[in-house]
Amino acid sequence: MEDLGRSEVIAGFDKSDMLSIIRNFPQQWKEAEEIGRKFLPPSDYRKINKVVVTGLGGSAMGGDILLSYLSEEMRIPVFVNRNYTLPRFVDKDTLLFVVSYSGNTEETISAYQKGVDLSAKVIAVTSGGKLKELSEEKSLPVIIVPPGLPPRTALGYLFLPSLIVLEQLGLVEAKGEDLEETGLLLGELSRRWEASSSTGNLPQDLARKLFGKLPLIYSSETLKAVCLRWKTQINENSKNLAYPVVFPELNHNEIVGWEGMEELRKSLEIIILRDKGDQERVKKRIEITKSVLGERPGGLEEVWSEGKSLLARIFSLIYLGDWVSFYLAILYGVDPTPVKPIELLKRRLAEE
Repeated sequence: MEDLGRSEVIAGFDKSDMLSIIRNFPQQWKEAEEIGRKFLPPSDYRKINKVVVTGLGGSAMGGDILLSYLSEEMRIPVFVNRNYTLPRFVDKDTLLFVVSYSGNTEETISAYQKGVDLSAKVIAVTSGGKLKELSEEKSLPVIIVPPGLPPRTALGYLFLPSLIVLEQLGLVEAKGEDLEETGLLLGELSRRWEASSSTGNLPQDLARKLFGKLPLIYSSETLKAVCLRWKTQINENSKNLAYPVVFPELNHNEIVGWEGMEELRKSLEIIILRDKGDQERVKKRIEITKSVLGERPGGLEEVWSEGKSLLARIFSLIYLGDWVSFYLAILYGVDPTPVKPIELLKRRLAEE
């Protein structure tokens, strides 16, 4: 197994320098807030009764996090859409965030045009491409973020401006303190989890646990977006399968599945994402589930969020997952950045 504490080992596989992108995420957080603060939504955008975020892949993840973070605060529904079209309920009273980092995601472009046809109050978030062109042609609001990153690594740019717009529209309370705490915590975690530190390095330790295993990521409903983020980062960075499941739902189905396929169970590694804010009954369910599973899985690890605010706690675990998936890629001897099957799929679609 590779020595994750040696920079030359990292550099040997990390040809596209994903390490620098992950390491610099705290700076992206700061820049993303500045971008969000500079944007002013049109005054008539206050007249809304629902919020829809449409996008795919890493560009949609910001919507999932909004939903997790604001579910106890928002008084109007928030819906995340991953499709070519939009739900029937989208209308002139809908705030529609259309998010595509590249600006060329075909499903998102289609949804954008549908949103315009439905007279939704559209705000595009992109680094350029066709989405930027359409927004300018139609004189509709667009938030421009820096280009040049793999979309999944631009989460700060794709999430924070949308959150700040909701704040500016009076839909949520001021988030300055939460944003500041989260930014400071991310900086601390970046230094703690740096590749040069191989002793007591949590993401490196977790990557070693996951190496050669099929990861199952468990969490509460509150951390559902984080759970999904871990799954997708392991998919894209580590080039490996992973599956997200949430409590309490898994207690009504998946827990029974552990009775079968004994020969396969030892190849499964469970990571339970924990948060101090989880409901007490959910906490009890997690403890009982661990007892019921016993020695069935190949391994089981728990990791706890850090921070005071829910936003900081969410992003502490998101950031941990980013580091884990990076180190797991190095253990597998692959460059974390390229996503060749996705690019192949796009080329094939373009030929049709």
